[in-house]
Amino acid sequence: MFNSAVYSASASGRMSRQARMYMACIPIKSSPCLLVTPAISAKRSISTFNRAIPSIPSISTQPSGSLHTSALTSALTVAARARQVAAATKTAAFSSSVSTASSMDTTTSSSATAAPAGSVVGGEIPVFDSIAKFREWRKDMIRNNKTVGFVPTMGALHEGHLGLVKTASQECDAVVVSIFVNPAQFAPHEDLDRYPRTFDTDYASLASTKACAAILLPKVSEMYPSGIPLDRSQQRGAFVEVQGLSQQMEGIPRPHFFRGVATIVTKLFNVVQPDRAYFGQKDAQQCVVLRAMIRDLLFPITMRAIPTTRESDGLALSSRNRYLTPEMRKVSTLLFRAITAAKENIVVHGAHERENILKPAYAIIEQTAQEVKAQGLPFEVRLDYLSLVDVETLGELQVLGANQPAILSGAVYVGDTRLIDNVLINVEEL
Repeated sequence: MFNSAVYSASASGRMSRQARMYMACIPIKSSPCLLVTPAISAKRSISTFNRAIPSIPSISTQPSGSLHTSALTSALTVAARARQVAAATKTAAFSSSVSTASSMDTTTSSSATAAPAGSVVGGEIPVFDSIAKFREWRKDMIRNNKTVGFVPTMGALHEGHLGLVKTASQECDAVVVSIFVNPAQFAPHEDLDRYPRTFDTDYASLASTKACAAILLPKVSEMYPSGIPLDRSQQRGAFVEVQGLSQQMEGIPRPHFFRGVATIVTKLFNVVQPDRAYFGQKDAQQCVVLRAMIRDLLFPITMRAIPTTRESDGLALSSRNRYLTPEMRKVSTLLFRAITAAKENIVVHGAHERENILKPAYAIIEQTAQEVKAQGLPFEVRLDYLSLVDVETLGELQVLGANQPAILSGAVYVGDTRLIDNVLINVEEL
């Protein structure tokens, strides 16, 4: 779903264009448990990749179903990478199964699709679309006693992502960034096909930080060996679900979401084996869910939740912000203004009852929606939800206790674009 063509470079450094469609889709101190359900008609054959993933008691299996290839087919962009490597090496030869390599890095692909080159040339970043080749690189990190930080992303990178990478580089010897638009966290009616794929600019952004040691760009066929139709009832294979923290807040309008997130992050953890993992605090519930998953599945990983990066007017950076038209962008700060007003009601005015805390937030959203309608703008503003929860249990609070850590969050639609945001109460980091 990377909308560009694959390029290869000849020995003379001239490049010929070769189009190829490529599968590259990518969606606390309570006592949550992890769901276990029996396999139904599950195949016993296990791929090499599956054998590499340790068996865990938190895995559920689903019945057999057909793969929705139309939702998964995509084009992988590696033009910029090939141009950069060709210019740096002048005589390097690349094909679908050959790439140059340094002593720490090879990314040869056995598939017919041209793979991103996996060599470090002139300080460039190796790109791995093969789990086996990435693991070779990872073994070198272990042999050299290097700590690895990990930033999982779905691409369409912005300054928030780059901030995670920079923070990770300050705390670890090497930083790995994954780019994978995860189909398991999208429902059939959601924006999987429309989700932005911008590998060229993502690569350039990561290179500009001088903080990224490797990019993992896995194939959907490796991440989901049994296929991954968007209809959950048709899915089969192993999935991870964190009970008790996934069904509220974002889990109400998107009941599939955190199962998809927990599953893909578990898989990526097994591939990358990071010492530390970095996530953005904008996805507050996701941070709480993943911290519980790391604890319950005994991952030897330290997790960091980094504060939200914002535009100058307060809008939280998001890959979906690019969906906003200029008119939409003007009103898109309504959610941040709403939850900030609610927090001010707590901090400045001493409100502690839920109704009083959220009252100004509801008023701001309703007023903005009416203004958009009165101006005859070609879109609507509507509230999805507002939430005030305990930071550990994610239980909705009717009364906020003195100094009680909490998350004040919400989601709104500006046209068809769904925006989420949150502020923390009485706590600095999730």
